[in-house]
Amino acid sequence: FATILHFGKLEAHSYIRIHNFMKLREYILCTKITKIMTLLNDFFSSVSNSPVDVHMGWNKTQWLRRHLRQAHIHYKVLISNLQTEIEKQIGYRSSRKRRSEFQYDYEVYHPLEEIRSWMFEMNRTHPHLVDLFSIGQSYEGRPLYVLQLGKRTRPFKKAVWIDCGVHAREWIGPAFCQWFVKEALNSYQHDSSMRRLMNQLNFYIMPVFNVDGYHYSWKTDRFWRKTRSKIPKYHCRGVDANRNWKVKWCDEGASLHPCDDTYCGPFPESEPEVKAVAKFLRKHRKRVKAYISIHAYAQMLLYPYSYKYATIPNFNCVESAAQNAVSALYSAYGVRYRYGPASTTLYVSSGSSIDWAYKNGIPYAFAFELRDTGYYGFLLPETLIHPTCTETMRAVKTIASGLLKKCTK
Repeated sequence: FATILHFGKLEAHSYIRIHNFMKLREYILCTKITKIMTLLNDFFSSVSNSPVDVHMGWNKTQWLRRHLRQAHIHYKVLISNLQTEIEKQIGYRSSRKRRSEFQYDYEVYHPLEEIRSWMFEMNRTHPHLVDLFSIGQSYEGRPLYVLQLGKRTRPFKKAVWIDCGVHAREWIGPAFCQWFVKEALNSYQHDSSMRRLMNQLNFYIMPVFNVDGYHYSWKTDRFWRKTRSKIPKYHCRGVDANRNWKVKWCDEGASLHPCDDTYCGPFPESEPEVKAVAKFLRKHRKRVKAYISIHAYAQMLLYPYSYKYATIPNFNCVESAAQNAVSALYSAYGVRYRYGPASTTLYVSSGSSIDWAYKNGIPYAFAFELRDTGYYGFLLPETLIHPTCTETMRAVKTIASGLLKKCTK
């Protein structure tokens, strides 16, 4: 449910949750206070009554809170000073040992350059289990790297695709993709279940899907979501890479306005990142049996459909896989995830990657929304990387293991 707005610089910014957005929408329409409509433009057409998370400068926050009180709308201040939370993640880099020649730290967030170097190192040190390749270039010309993991036993093994970092500000995503690779490689010798998966499946891991946006979130705007493509005649940049797929493109839950966070782009697959991944998956669709996209935040495991309220043909098998995955995740630390079709569990959105994957013949298509449920939101502390990735690893392994059995439901 969690969506966030970004207005201006982050000094003295707060982060608040509005609990009854439908009531606020009615209040705005009755009072015609256009300033609120402008501030909350991304949400104004929403018919969902899910909580909405907003961050903005201190003056605007105080003004909005006053109106929320007048309208008797419940809200909660989640973070009173966003800058402090950001500095906990990246403000003290010089005083911390992020990586050494021999030891890569998987419990901190890494900028794009470090992740790229790490990928080359994994490829160099595990030649029998890892293959690094590029599937194309981003809008700004960066390579789109993918790691293939798996024992080279036979040429046409079933495969699992996992991408992270579709939305730039969701840093826990790339952290998980790196964690998955580390765990798969380090446990191959002593963990029989992991060895079986690596022997019988190939895993295609894309640690950073939206490389330009991720780089920008480190250098300029911590809350950047979209790609970084230029839009003719608009000063706003970027497209939502999870609204740009060629499936019910730019319908409900996507925006036609280039300045909105859910902008669907000028046409399907307009973004080179989306086009490259779609091309790769189309080429390998006969072997790829599961598509997994890692997002944050909400603690949910979602599957198709996103764009409509309808039941997928293999609902029983997918629902069972989701239930087993969420149970496995819960077994680690007792963290509860909701699961179900994206349209009813989260919200309706068109042009999403899981709907595209499913429509293109991949029978198991999932989107994880990792920790938390909004207290830290996109600023999940590094101290929570270990437990978040540990529990998610259990869920992903459970989904992958299910591919080795025939579903008879």
